[in-house]
Amino acid sequence: MAMKIRKDDNVLVIAGKDKGKKGKVRFVYPEDGLLIVEGANFIKKHARPTGQAKQAGIIEREAPIHVSDVMLICTQCNRPTRIGFRFLEDGKKVRICRSCHEVID
Repeated sequence: MAMKIRKDDNVLVIAGKDKGKKGKVRFVYPEDGLLIVEGANFIKKHARPTGQAKQAGIIEREAPIHVSDVMLICTQCNRPTRIGFRFLEDGKKVRICRSCHEVID
């Protein structure tokens, strides 16, 4: 699956319990089509202490979100947008905003 969203992109969650939240992409799992967004999709995980530093009890952490449930926020027009691709004159492939047609990369 070709991922149009990359690490450190700002995205808007458009589906699920955190609909409307904005955040930065921390991790991307392209083989599964998932990504982790800062401050969105928190889950509670029950953890047992293992070793010295491991915290025991109920831990809140971010869970992966499917890539179809987020939209990239364009850096130029500052709105959530779909993403297209274009080749520059030097042959480099770049992402473009579908609403303002500016280069995102």
